[in-house]
Amino acid sequence: MQGKIIKVSGPLIVAENMADSKLFDVVKVSDKKLIGEIIELRGDKASIQVYEETSGLGVGETVESTFSPLSVDLGPGLIESIFDGIQRPLNKVYEKYGDRIGRGIEINNIDREKKWEFNATAKPGDKVSAGDIIGVVQETSIVEHRIMVPFGIQGTIKKITSGSFNITQTIAVIATENGDKEICMLTRWPVRRGRPYKSKINPFMPMVTGQRVIDTLFPIAKGGVAAVPGPFGSGKTVVQHQLAKWADADIIVYIGCGERGNEMTDVLNEFPELKDPKSGEPLMKRTVLIANTSDMPVAAREASIYTGITIAEYFRDMGYNVAIMADSTSRWAEALREMSGRLEEMPGEEGYPAYLSSRLAEFYERAGMVNTLCSGERTGSVSAIGAVSPQGGDLSEPVSQATLRIVKVFWGLSSSLAYKRHFPAIDWLISYSLYADKLSDWYNQNVSEDFTRMRGFAMSVLQEEAELDEIVRLVGADALSFKDRLTLETAKSIREDYLHQNAFHEVDTFTSLEKQYKILKLIYDFHRLALDALNKDADFNAIINLPVREKIGRAKYVPEKDLKNLDAIEKEIIDALKGLTGGEYDE
Repeated sequence: MQGKIIKVSGPLIVAENMADSKLFDVVKVSDKKLIGEIIELRGDKASIQVYEETSGLGVGETVESTFSPLSVDLGPGLIESIFDGIQRPLNKVYEKYGDRIGRGIEINNIDREKKWEFNATAKPGDKVSAGDIIGVVQETSIVEHRIMVPFGIQGTIKKITSGSFNITQTIAVIATENGDKEICMLTRWPVRRGRPYKSKINPFMPMVTGQRVIDTLFPIAKGGVAAVPGPFGSGKTVVQHQLAKWADADIIVYIGCGERGNEMTDVLNEFPELKDPKSGEPLMKRTVLIANTSDMPVAAREASIYTGITIAEYFRDMGYNVAIMADSTSRWAEALREMSGRLEEMPGEEGYPAYLSSRLAEFYERAGMVNTLCSGERTGSVSAIGAVSPQGGDLSEPVSQATLRIVKVFWGLSSSLAYKRHFPAIDWLISYSLYADKLSDWYNQNVSEDFTRMRGFAMSVLQEEAELDEIVRLVGADALSFKDRLTLETAKSIREDYLHQNAFHEVDTFTSLEKQYKILKLIYDFHRLALDALNKDADFNAIINLPVREKIGRAKYVPEKDLKNLDAIEKEIIDALKGLTGGEYDE
């Protein structure tokens, strides 16, 4: 069936004679075979968003439906790949077509020729159902790619062969009620439909990131959702790079969704250079990159976020913990706004479509920790972290507000902290984590029984500092009581010695939970014992000028293997304050 173009409006075209098509079917436009997707049907007229440049298209050119939705290829070859928004491999495009992505190019999303060593883990006679692992491929030195029975297939393995295969060759035959089904390593899945699972699991353990302000104050659970909003230059991209490198995740999917070309170029240049701290191998060996810059077609930007989450769900179904970074959802929302405007839909606030919130929710709700679809027991998770780039850092704009209604963790970046060179510039006064209470039991059992108490101490001191700042600005710090001045000194120690973290320092870039607890305990012990010393009439200036305070400040630079040194500092704190009170202090 062929339709005819009756209107061209930028990336949106309208075609007639499309009555047999369905919503979200992929179409080929004109003799150039441009890829498009039907986003609206009215009678026999279809509105199509085209994922490629539409200049030169005219009325009367043909539109041919493929009668299948926009889908991604899933199989060995995903890891280490760099795709565009509709999963065209940019490395292969460059090799075949040069620097520019030509229009209507035909190229396989995953290499069909490359041979992979398939090792069967199932055997003939085994009963299998959708999601069961029948074999593995060592895709990279870090990632074992688990080959699963495709969705909708159930039966008995008739034949399965280990050996060297490409992704389209038959590796197994399964006898089903509807006859024999040949299984290969390649499957396809529509990007706008979430992959099925048995059940979702309530979050109960954190995704450890090694970033102290996140792990201690505003933790994210495995399978959780977080937003990182902030103005230009506040460090969103560095935060996401740190999470990609250090987060407790097996697979990273990084979506550059509409960011400027030079920023995406930095990501593409830096990621292959980053070393995975767990294995010592390049980080790319467990990473999938999706690059869709602001000068690529707007429609493909809208699709890229779904492409990324579908790939993440695929690895989740294997039993992996996946972290997906979307940078940034603001640019994605702008693509929605442009397409909505061209469809002449009734606009919502600031011109964004009225369904902005529901589209954002559709994306974030695909995250979570799940019992995967299989005949046994297997769990996997997708943790979604979306950067938001509100103009001028205005968090009252629609994308930020819609995101805030959905996510459970809000890491609000502050330009004032960034100007002070305090990184990560996560503002502790506006940020929050709704997972903190749910994760407190895990922290108390796995780190220390009073970890939650330490977190509460740090938060309360920082809140007190914010209240005292108003008085200090009016009458100066000297007008405060010694107790309040001690609170300001402790807050300064928490800010500068604990929350401030240097991403480029080999030791400070990552802090284990044990070390986080020990550093915070040093600050807590000093505050508690100094307060006791003040009550015993010790000299305030003598307390804050104790040499041991410098050791507390340098505790974050103590290597992980030397954590016993922090216990020695704790003893020094006790002895120093004991000396100021004539040998007396309260335990």
